[in-house]
Amino acid sequence: MLDESLLDAPERLTEADRRGLLRGAAEAGARVRTAARHAAEAGVGNLKPDGRPRAVLIAGPGAAATQAADLLGTLAGAGSPVTRLAPTGVAPAAGALRWELPGWAGSVDLLLIATPDGTEPGLALLAEQAYRRGCTVVAVAPARSPLSESVNASHGLFIPMATAPYDHDEPLAGAAPGVLWALLTPLLALLDRTALLDAPPEAIEKVADRLDRIAERCGPAIVTYSNPAKTLASELADSLPVVWTEGTSAGPAGRRFAAALAELSGTPAVVAELPEALAAHSALLAGRLAAAADPDDFFRDRVEEAPALHARVVLLRDRPSGGLTAAPGARDLALGHDTPISELEPEAGGELETLAELIAITDFAAVYLALASGA
Repeated sequence: MLDESLLDAPERLTEADRRGLLRGAAEAGARVRTAARHAAEAGVGNLKPDGRPRAVLIAGPGAAATQAADLLGTLAGAGSPVTRLAPTGVAPAAGALRWELPGWAGSVDLLLIATPDGTEPGLALLAEQAYRRGCTVVAVAPARSPLSESVNASHGLFIPMATAPYDHDEPLAGAAPGVLWALLTPLLALLDRTALLDAPPEAIEKVADRLDRIAERCGPAIVTYSNPAKTLASELADSLPVVWTEGTSAGPAGRRFAAALAELSGTPAVVAELPEALAAHSALLAGRLAAAADPDDFFRDRVEEAPALHARVVLLRDRPSGGLTAAPGARDLALGHDTPISELEPEAGGELETLAELIAITDFAAVYLALASGA
């Protein structure tokens, strides 16, 4: 059950935030600036690649590496394939995970390693394997971690991860807001140098500025009725979020939101892109999860029995290509099944800025839902 009174009690929110999630969301803009500075100090801005890599491979544990690969692949488009190397192992522990390069990987490919830990022996072995194959290796991880020594020994480029003192208080969640931007920002700067995507220093600074503005709008001191993130968290209480996305940038933002809801608050969610989402989730909205499928039982014991779980559509929209939009059809489908719908659309700006806004608002919402539900 969601404690909605907690949402408008900043002091209690701070006390409940043992994992530093709110601080990570609020400081996302500062984290981007620090990460960009670390990339510059590591020499990323001075790189002069001979050409685009044939393929970009990304390795790392958990949600952060998965989402970084998703975001970079979306931004790069068809210019060069971006592939995440999924780990194998008997447990999601640093010492148990192993990564392998595909058989075709070689000297014309780029291996990116992104981890908020840096103690994984499997990543060190991967860096050595890439060196033997002739792959270029770039890693982002905490400074002075064992991985930094392995990458330097393999003649790769190591970029220290932008961290905060409170990152060491609790184990870092892969979906934590600060983790994503600390790992993603140096990789954006790097792929800008390889001409795979457009992320010059001025664009990254605009991302940091947009994240600062969202933090002002969605911070814990802003009351629920004028706070889009708190409002969304309140709307998602005791519901199954059905996340629909429209527009290139909205896709990875929606997938990250679903992952953050699951990891941070234990809330399951489903996600799909419009217009295919209308067919993929039509049966879901027409079934027992629709609001009209199981109206509140007058005789239900409201003390002992939890309310029925119903779907709620969350529509994340960016600028659809060609001006075509399936949003009216999405609204008709949801409301036709008595399913409420929440909508988020970023202010105008560059692709990186609009993507950052969608991620920032939904990150705050996932954090508020986690704190108010006691997760």
